[in-house]
This record gives sequence, structure tokens and C-alpha cells, in this order.
Amino acid sequence: MTRTLLLTGPELAADAMNLAARQGVRVIPTTPYIAADELEAIIRAEQPDAIIVRQGQLTRAMIEASSRLKAIAKHGVGYNTIDIQAAADHGLPVSIAVGANAQSVAEHAFALMFSVARQTALLDARMRDGHWDKTSANGIELFGKTLGLVGLGSIGSILMDLVAPLNMQVKVYDPYLKQLPQRDHVQREEDFDRLLAQSDIISLHCPLTDTNANLIGAAQLERMHPGSILINTARGELIDTDALVKALSERKIAGAGLDTFNPEPPPSDSPLWGLPTLVATPHVGANTGEARDRVGLVALQQILDVWAGKPLDPRCVVNRHLLEASTAVQ
Repeated sequence: MTRTLLLTGPELAADAMNLAARQGVRVIPTTPYIAADELEAIIRAEQPDAIIVRQGQLTRAMIEASSRLKAIAKHGVGYNTIDIQAAADHGLPVSIAVGANAQSVAEHAFALMFSVARQTALLDARMRDGHWDKTSANGIELFGKTLGLVGLGSIGSILMDLVAPLNMQVKVYDPYLKQLPQRDHVQREEDFDRLLAQSDIISLHCPLTDTNANLIGAAQLERMHPGSILINTARGELIDTDALVKALSERKIAGAGLDTFNPEPPPSDSPLWGLPTLVATPHVGANTGEARDRVGLVALQQILDVWAGKPLDPRCVVNRHLLEASTAVQ
């Protein structure tokens, strides 16, 4: 029997597409960030057996549009765009590609730290416009600075080691972390406000939940010192954009490097674009050939395992507790 896999976005990397072909899977890519009603109509027409979410939202209506749906996989780890409760209500596991893109995202966060500290994006744009800011440019050294990590999953763990050669001290705030890795330059910080006050760089690596939207707002930005830098490669909703614009405009912090936004993409008239101390990239932290290869294969293999009746790694099933609760009620 031919199975149908729908992608909310373009084709998977070549290795994953080849694996799908060898398994006889019919793969249906869609237009990136397609309108919700159009995507729902495609799902209803094609009746996929599984969906891999690459871009945009997967709503309850979309999930309920296919009576054949057996599994949903995220092409990455951020699952806030998927209605996981709706999936659980229909007995559908929602899996994420834990660790598959962690190296690439950690390296991107590292790159944003450097770019903000040395104003590389601004200076590049200025040079292209004919300016030579050699006498006025003034950067920040990262050597010996303190990095505050909010969340220590796969990405934060890699970044923690990437900064070690710079003699940086790392403080980790993660209420859910069971055991802190043993590193001479790493310590746990249990007070979030103190982390903000004592860190030169704050880098966000936590998932978006029902309770941490606008985790970094006006009050938190006030606690950061004027020479500090904010990095976000996690989820845009973790930062209050208006508060960040105000803090950067008033030089309350030295700069910010953002790879994620709320909404995505930001509007062309967003006040973010008038901020010279902001470095922005279009949610491309995981966009390397190596990460795409790994993530595509992991997401596809998770789908194949569900179809084959094989158990998934519980760490990868983000709605497992909802599934268990739904089963208990039935």
C-alpha cells in the first residue's frame, strides 16, 4: 500500500527524499507559508497518512482534514506551531528531531554573538554605502565575558563548549535541568533576575510554552547592564518586541542578535529595522546542508517507525502525556 506524506513546505533534503522513494512513499511538498485555508484544502484533497511540518502552522482543522493521518513530525524541534492537543485528541504522536540541528543552531548563536559584539552587519552595510568608519567603530571583546544560557538542551550544551576557548564563564538557568554537566567554566544559576544582571550575553535556548511568552520584557531588559547583548535563536515569542525596540533605542543594552521573531516574518515597517545595534537573520539557524540532511532523515524515520508500529524515543514525542491522558479517559 502506498503511503502519502505531506510536507508543509518544500521537499526534504536529497537523502531523505531518496529514502522515501525507496520505501514507496508518495511525498507532497507545498508552497512555503501557504495560506491556512489553501493548506487545509490540500490536506483534505490528498488525505495524507502523515505530515512533516517544515513551515507555518498546523491547526486542528488541518489535522482533522485527513481521516488517514497517523503521525505528525516536526522538521526541527520547535513545535509551538502545531496544535499538539488536537493531535493527541486523535491519537496522533507529534515528534521532534531532537539534537539533529543542534550543532548548526549553536554555531549560529555563536556567530550572532560575534556579529553584534563587533557590529559586522552594520559596518558591512555602511561600507557598501561608501562610508569608512575606522575611527568611530567600537566593538566589544567576548574574551572573559559571562554567558547566561536560558535553557540547556542540545543547543545550549554545544554553545556552552563553543565559548570555552574564549575563557568565557557560563551560567545556566534551567529549572528543568536534572544534572549540570561538569565543566570548570560552567555553573548553575537558580535566580533568573540575577542571571540577567550578572551576564554579559544572554542567549535563549528554551522551548516556547504556555507560561514563558515574553520571558524577556521591559523589566528583564532593565535588569541587564548597558554593555550586555541579547541573543535569540529559540522562539520569537520569548521576547517582547516592543520592549526590546525601546531598550535598544535608549541604549539600555548594547545590542541584540535575533534569528526568530514574533510574527514571522516581521512586517517591512517593523521598528526593528531602524535599530543599528540589531543583527537579524530570517530564522536560518538550522539552515545548513548538514543539519537539513540530519533533520530530514530523522523526521522521515520517525514517520516510518510509526507506520511500522515501532515505538518512538519518548524524548521525541512532545505530546506523549496528552496522548496518555487521552487514552486513560477513553
